Amino acid sequence: MTHDIRTSVAIVGGGLAGLYAARRLHALGIDFHLFEARDRLGGRILSANDQGHSSNDGFDLGPSWFWPEMQRGLAALVDELELETFPQYSDGDVVVEQLPHEEPRRYQGMPQAPQSMRVAGGTGAFIPALSKTLPPEALRLGMRVRQATLNNSEVLLTIVAPDGAEHEVAAEHVIFALPPRLLASSVAFTPGIDSATAILWRHTATWMAPHAKFFALYRQSFWRDAGLSGTAQSQVGPLVEIHDATTASGMPALFGFLGVHTDQRAALGEDALTQACIIQLTRLFGPEAGRPHATLIKDWAADPLTATADDRAPTGHPEPARIPWVNGVWKNRMFLAGSETSTIAPGYLAGAIAAAERAVHELHGSRK
Repeated sequence: MTHDIRTSVAIVGGGLAGLYAARRLHALGIDFHLFEARDRLGGRILSANDQGHSSNDGFDLGPSWFWPEMQRGLAALVDELELETFPQYSDGDVVVEQLPHEEPRRYQGMPQAPQSMRVAGGTGAFIPALSKTLPPEALRLGMRVRQATLNNSEVLLTIVAPDGAEHEVAAEHVIFALPPRLLASSVAFTPGIDSATAILWRHTATWMAPHAKFFALYRQSFWRDAGLSGTAQSQVGPLVEIHDATTASGMPALFGFLGVHTDQRAALGEDALTQACIIQLTRLFGPEAGRPHATLIKDWAADPLTATADDRAPTGHPEPARIPWVNGVWKNRMFLAGSETSTIAPGYLAGAIAAAERAVHELHGSRK
């Protein structure tokens, strides 16, 4: 085993929470190393082009929206990073599909309140904006933490590199910036986590984990020309909720959340799901919807760095909980910063910022 990294703080997880925690530590002059299991930063934030690859002008396969009036901390970060934003398109009528043998019905749309906002280029724009302010040598990709050991005054992390080699990292503190349920299933602890805390972690649902999104990309936003907002609700499926996904740069698209259970999605396969979604969009928006030039599906339940076996059933956003996420001998050595641990908007982008802020505040206080 290679013993090659010693740092004040090890951050595990390179999504929005991990990067924001790194930004706060850097501002406080506390050295850190961040370890991300994927070969990219961003976690559940993924803005992709028409080929499904990460893009600086893409479609949001993960979270899409934020609400500045309700999520002041996230709105402040948007301003701080000088990111451009634009409102979710909602002008025009809404289509509703209730029964399989009835024609979809068209209803007058209602103004959004509060207004949903999107980030120009996709929410993926957060990632380079944050990472470029951090020391590049402190950001390690393809590094999967498999074990954490408390050894007197330090935490030892056993990390598996892309080539399979194991490395040991010694840190005074560790911030786990990933969902508690994923942490419980992927990292072994010595000494073990107390049973009450382990149960809490496993019972905390991971937002996005059971869900899948489908995108149909077009050359023209024909639904807008027809006076439609692109919003649709369906009790027939396979898509249950559909919205306009046109980018700020003008690339037309519709996207929807699949209402098909995880197991059924896996049994049907991506090709059958894609065909069923296109047929449905044609029913809802007319024949032009049946001719996308590209389609995208992101099934988060099939992503082992997001979902666990406990995430197979659909869930809503986690409920805010003002409870300690770490107890016993690990207290003041380990801190959780996944969005699901936030008391503000858990599971949302805003929750990631709030949870990371809290974790860094607690860590900094423990060092005094």
